[in-house]
Amino acid sequence: MNETRTSNDPSMTERQPPGETTRPVATVDGVGRSFGDVDVLDDVSFDLASGRITALIGPNGAGKTTLLRIVAGLLAPSAGRVETAIDPSGRVFGYLPQKPSFRPTFTVGETLGFYADLADDPTPVEDRLRQVGLADVRDRRVDALSGGMVRLLGLAQSMVGDPPIMVLDEPTSSLDPEMTAHLFDVVADRVADGVAVLLTTHDLATVERAADDVVLLDRGRTVASGPVEAVLDRADADSLVEAFSALVARDDAALTIRAGTGESA
Repeated sequence: MNETRTSNDPSMTERQPPGETTRPVATVDGVGRSFGDVDVLDDVSFDLASGRITALIGPNGAGKTTLLRIVAGLLAPSAGRVETAIDPSGRVFGYLPQKPSFRPTFTVGETLGFYADLADDPTPVEDRLRQVGLADVRDRRVDALSGGMVRLLGLAQSMVGDPPIMVLDEPTSSLDPEMTAHLFDVVADRVADGVAVLLTTHDLATVERAADDVVLLDRGRTVASGPVEAVLDRADADSLVEAFSALVARDDAALTIRAGTGESA
């Protein structure tokens, strides 16, 4: 059955420590995706909980962007489903694509105002721009922005309507270290407000510092998933870089780490 379903199960509002089990606000259940004869994803399952950052990592071509688009409802799975426990009356998912694109002749303020009007978002545009650090360039045209600024504008767009789940595809791409730190500060503020964040990045050091949970994909399959500490313990690694290398290199690695147990399932 291929579907995205919602229920009125209330979402959580407090961030949970990595060792505690929480009720998911979204469940990815046996998701597969094929393009013609090519299987991009195969039986991928994991949960997203409010107040937690889940990092989707893996080699190039592992299926990460395809999976993010399925979770955000932009692409239908060939198998499985994504089920949410969020009231569907508002915006459920905020999505930042890998290469955000906006009308080049619009200003930053006009661009964000356009999306705010679509979402009937009462938050002033100035406040949103201040949150992501773009208030000083409100009147600058999009085609005069740096790549990093365009990405921050994309982040602001993903926050419009205060969606309870944010899906971010390579949010730190083209950002310098200072902008990267700022972006994660913004994300941390959303998480502190109970937002569930799913992101993908190749910056494993940042994942290790910022993420609560990790889903490691290789060739469209889940190689390991669970809290960061549990994945490191199970891989007998001191860092995610070491865990990544060890688990992806093993053809028989198919580990799911239960929250708080460190046991394979």
